[in-house]
Order: sequence, then C-alpha cells, then structure tokens
Amino acid sequence: MTENTVRISRRNSMIGSAKVLGAGAGLALVGYHSCQAAWPARKIRVGQLGTGHGHASKITVYRNSIDYEVVGIAEPDEKLRDSAMNHAAYRGLNWMSVQELLNVKDLDVVLIETQVRDSLQYALMCVQAGKHIHLDKPAGESLELFERILKSADRQKLIVQMGYMYRYNPAWLLLKDFHRRGWLGDIFEVHAVMSKVIGDQDRIELAQYAGGTMFELGCHLIDLVVDLLGEPVGTPSFHRHSGAQPDMLRDNMLSVLEYPRATVSIKSSALEVEGFARRHLCVCGTQGTVHIQPLDKPKVRVAFSHPRDNYSRDYQEILFPKPFERYVADAADMAQVLRGEKDNSFSFAHDLAVQRTILRASGLI
Repeated sequence: MTENTVRISRRNSMIGSAKVLGAGAGLALVGYHSCQAAWPARKIRVGQLGTGHGHASKITVYRNSIDYEVVGIAEPDEKLRDSAMNHAAYRGLNWMSVQELLNVKDLDVVLIETQVRDSLQYALMCVQAGKHIHLDKPAGESLELFERILKSADRQKLIVQMGYMYRYNPAWLLLKDFHRRGWLGDIFEVHAVMSKVIGDQDRIELAQYAGGTMFELGCHLIDLVVDLLGEPVGTPSFHRHSGAQPDMLRDNMLSVLEYPRATVSIKSSALEVEGFARRHLCVCGTQGTVHIQPLDKPKVRVAFSHPRDNYSRDYQEILFPKPFERYVADAADMAQVLRGEKDNSFSFAHDLAVQRTILRASGLI
C-alpha cells in the first residue's frame, strides 16, 4: 500500500509546539515557576562562559535573536580563548574575565559552554551570583554538585535550562502531542539510536570521561525518554570498546531503561558510518507507532490503530518545514519564561531524574 504524506506547515508546527510545551506546567515539583516580577523594557542581557563545549557556537543564535543582547564572553582557558577569538561565532564580541562578565550591569543569563569537566563549578558560581543559566549537556559527573546548583537556583527563582538538543525538535513535539491526546495508547516499547564516527583526536578527549558515548551522545535520548515515561526503575547497560584505536573510550554502548510496563533500548557508538542519517527514535504504543528518522533533519512515519483527525490508519510520512535550526526554540522559550509569559517547560525534578539516569546508564553511579 502506498503511504500517505502529511506536510506540517511552519505555522501549525509552532502552534503544536506551544501546546505541547505548556501541557505539563501544573505537574512540577520544583523549577517550573515563571519570573514573577515585570520584565524591564529592554532586551535580555546574556553572556557566555566558556568555548570548550562542542555546542559553544550556539551563541550565534542569541546574537541573531530579537530577544537578546549579547554583552560579552569569558574563556578562562588561555589556549581555548586564543583559538576561539578567530572563530566566526565569536567575532566582534567583548572578551573579558569571568568576574568581569558576572559584574556586567543588568546581566540576566549566562550560557555555560565550558568543557564538561568544568561546567558545574562555573554553573554554581553563576547561580550563586544570582544569574539564570543555560547549562550545556550533560550536567557533569557529580550528581551531588548538580543537585546543589538546582536547589540554589530554586531558592532564588532562577532558571537552569539544560542544553539537550532535541527538546524542541518539531518531530519530538508532535510525538508528545500524539501521546498527550492519547493517540498512542499505552507505550510499551521505545528504541533509540544516536551515533556517529568520532575522529581519533576527539576520541582522546572524550576518553577522559568514563561514561563514554552514552554520556556524550546518549544523554540527548535519555532526556527524551525520561520526559515521556519518567525515571526508569532499572538501567542494565552494556559498555564496550569496539574500535581499533588504542584509547580507553567506551565507544559502543547500550542501555536498557526498565519500566513496569515498558522497555527502552538506547544505543550509542563512536563508530557508525553515516551515523547522523540513522539517528532515530521509535515509540510503540498499543494504539500507534511513531518513528522519527533522522532526528536532526526530522522525518516521521506514523501509524494508528484507527484514523485520527487528518491522519489515516496506515503508515504515513509527515514532513516538516526546513530548515530546523537547533537552539532557536530553546532561546525563545527561555525568553518567554523570563518575561513571565509562560512557566518553565522542564522542572528541576525532571532534570535531576535525567542526570541520575544518564550517570547510571553510563556506569558512573
């Protein structure tokens, strides 16, 4: 049978995103508040701390946003600073020390984009200075320190936004909307893969983290699964070094997240040729199945037990407007929360559950 094709317009995809993001606002334990005070009539002032993270160039999104004014950047590592100063993403920015950045008048938000090993100490410094933060993934290797950061932020009604890159992916938001409407029935099975070929030099850097590719790549998928199903009751995992390289990188990893009525497999490796094309998430429920592949330029295949609104029963492909740019929606969502226009989309309880699951799946706790 020939599959039907459904095209999602940009307008409809944004409307759907807004509905999904606001759906769980009343379920929070901590960290779901909006900023209560009236926001001043100016742009949100943001600075970046660090350039060592692989996604540090996302500052370009904030430079291009109508919501933000980028006031400066700090890189405490001299070698990283010298290298970054010639990067197009940072050209023309004001470079300063960490303390100078934190002392900028009316600084609202700090993007924490250091190497992961340093991220939590700087995140704590910024929160203790009363700043909202965007903390890139994963949230370090110390669960205790991460929890301390969240508790401090919660007391001060500050935002800690995590940098998991699929949270605002339109295909993922559509899947969440299907689930919220009950169209998938009871979820009993999830499969997800996130892999790529990691070069020799990057392997050496990544091998410094005992959590391997699950810690580096699989964390994005774990964030989605915990959002969908909550914290698992068990995380049996399988860690392998399969590459020929003489490093200690766990480059071939599988975790099974156990739930009372569902099982989830998450696979991540540093060896897969054309791995970006096969990055996928498949969610199976008793009334529907959603398969997203690839994740980065999303396409969706969906089948339902019976027709739903404009969707037929049999497998059909859903196409999205292109391009989808990472982090644009993250920045826009934070701006809305800061201005008191909406509640935070993710609770601190969720972020803590995600981090516990990542550390367990990576063999770190």
